Amino acid sequence: MEFETDQPTRERVARSILEQGPSTAAALAARLDLTPAAVRRHLDHLVADGTIEAREPRTQTSRGRGRPAKVFAITESGRDGFDQQYDDLALQALRFLAETGGDDAVRAFADRRMSFIEERFADVLGADPALTPAEALARVFTDEGYIANVKQLPVVGEQLCQQHCPVSHVAHEFPQLCEAETAAISRVLGRHVQRLATIAHGDGVCTTCIPAPRQNDDKREKVTT
Repeated sequence: MEFETDQPTRERVARSILEQGPSTAAALAARLDLTPAAVRRHLDHLVADGTIEAREPRTQTSRGRGRPAKVFAITESGRDGFDQQYDDLALQALRFLAETGGDDAVRAFADRRMSFIEERFADVLGADPALTPAEALARVFTDEGYIANVKQLPVVGEQLCQQHCPVSHVAHEFPQLCEAETAAISRVLGRHVQRLATIAHGDGVCTTCIPAPRQNDDKREKVTT
């Protein structure tokens, strides 16, 4: 018989994978302060109900004997349990908007939907000046349910990673949402950014490359200020 405390803990395991990306059982045990045996029990249940799936690690090299530990990743079905209850209604509304107002109306809606980025970015950065602009963006997105973080890319710059997208099913049919999001990111940062992957198109994580400012750009900013 399942323990009463199993379900909340199982949800913690699933959410940890959602927020942090594909993880090994050992990493989850350390992150959630659980025993390896407990984590594996929860992972077995989550795999069985389709919430997560076991994958071979991308790097097949191992420092010790034996095969590398499997990593566990959230499935599309697993994502459905996080903040996507209104997909059908949203799709019906956008289809109606597209039929009655055309592509321009959908793009206008997408711009309005993503306006939170520009509305909140300056406030978040001002409240915590220690944040980099990319980190401020990650906090804005996380507050909106996207669960975002920043990875440093040597030489190139930074990468904004969104582990979850609350509108991914809608954006799959209406990519204008992703386009408006990318454009808003570019505007608040004042530089070109490149969208590398999106959950809406089947990728595991939405990733946006934010190049480091060029030296010439820095000099030009100093001259004009």
